[in-house]
Amino acid sequence: MTRACSTELVTDETAFTALRADWDGLYERCGAATPFQSHAWLHSWWLSYGRRGRLRLLVVREHGRLVAAAPLMLRPVPVPAFVPLGGAISDYTDVLVDDERADHAAAALAEGLSAAARTALIDLREVRPGGAAELVYDRWGGPRLRMPDSVCLELPALPMDQLVSRLPSGKAQRVRAKLRKLSALGVQCRVVGPDEVDTALRRLLELHRLQWQGRKVTQEHLQPRFREHLVRSVGSMVRSGNAAVTEFRIDDDVVAVDVTLLSRRLAGGYLYGAHPQLRERRADVAVMLLEACARHTVDDGLSTLSLLRGNEPYKHHWRPDPVVNQRLLLARRRTAPLMPAVVWGVAARRRNKEWLHRVQEFTGGGGSQRSSAATAFLYRMRDHQSRRTQSFPPSQYSTQSPRSSGEQPAGGSAGAEEVGEGAGAVGEVDGVGVGGAVVSSVRPKRRDR
Repeated sequence: MTRACSTELVTDETAFTALRADWDGLYERCGAATPFQSHAWLHSWWLSYGRRGRLRLLVVREHGRLVAAAPLMLRPVPVPAFVPLGGAISDYTDVLVDDERADHAAAALAEGLSAAARTALIDLREVRPGGAAELVYDRWGGPRLRMPDSVCLELPALPMDQLVSRLPSGKAQRVRAKLRKLSALGVQCRVVGPDEVDTALRRLLELHRLQWQGRKVTQEHLQPRFREHLVRSVGSMVRSGNAAVTEFRIDDDVVAVDVTLLSRRLAGGYLYGAHPQLRERRADVAVMLLEACARHTVDDGLSTLSLLRGNEPYKHHWRPDPVVNQRLLLARRRTAPLMPAVVWGVAARRRNKEWLHRVQEFTGGGGSQRSSAATAFLYRMRDHQSRRTQSFPPSQYSTQSPRSSGEQPAGGSAGAEEVGEGAGAVGEVDGVGVGGAVVSSVRPKRRDR
């Protein structure tokens, strides 16, 4: 084990609960951490979504002090893998590494993960660029793979008037008019205190339900387990300064509630609920929420205002920078053959999504017999093409020349692959063909532990 570091694999929920104080200290010492790596968020998520016997927390201590942690769980299918806690309702996942002990703590974490995973992959999704997981990836001794994941849009942490000034003059004038409209309506906002958070969050979820009534909504947000998780986690995060809940009122009526999650570097508006009467009165809810979120970033001295996951057109009105999350796959030599299955699964989902989009364009989204026949015809075409194509074209992949020494290229970390917009991905998998391309590991040949 590296220097004086020791590792422990925690699989007991009670032990996870007991880690809170040490975890909170490590969270504060990890500059790359997002709110989704806080103990309050992860432990609450596990209580709502975890499954008995699957918890896999790897912790690294140096002289008793927690210096690294990987909050993972076992996912047995479709490919056995250790995956991050937080699931689909978390916009970022990551490990935690103490900034002051980053080198040897990350090395110990990589070594411990390799030993713990055995016959499973390590599949880290939605890692923000610059995340602590990159330190583990750089020090990983076995096969590894990097793929793009979701797009997040980010703005600089500026006051609202400066965010507006970044827009073209015509758009800026329209936004200023919308801000004046909010003032004319008498919209007032206030950050609720810790004792009021539970009530405010329950009101948020009710407003969220009203807001999306009769329209397509994320069904998980309407589930009791999500409500319990949100109230439990955000209440604790507000008390520790990792979240803020804002109420918007007109006269004495609460017309909207918003949750903003906070970390050392960024703030992100996570979820809101707004009464339909706001839109009926021509109030721009997006402008109202952004102004409140911008105030949090300035007041707390943060550097980034994240619009979190999603590439929706309305977000682009603010001229944000697109930031692509990463998916990092780590394996031992014996599990390297599982990597192509993950890559092909990603490719298949992307291809099916593209086909669905083509079907919707072709049919116009109608429900007539013509639409049904056209849909069936397009799906038959897709199936025919799939039977003809037994492997993905190599042109969808961008490969690096194999390196035998493990040296890092100038200007980047070892294995810094570029992945195109197609279905493919490039990794460093020892002697395994991925989409018609063979890529190799930077690790020198040695016996797997």
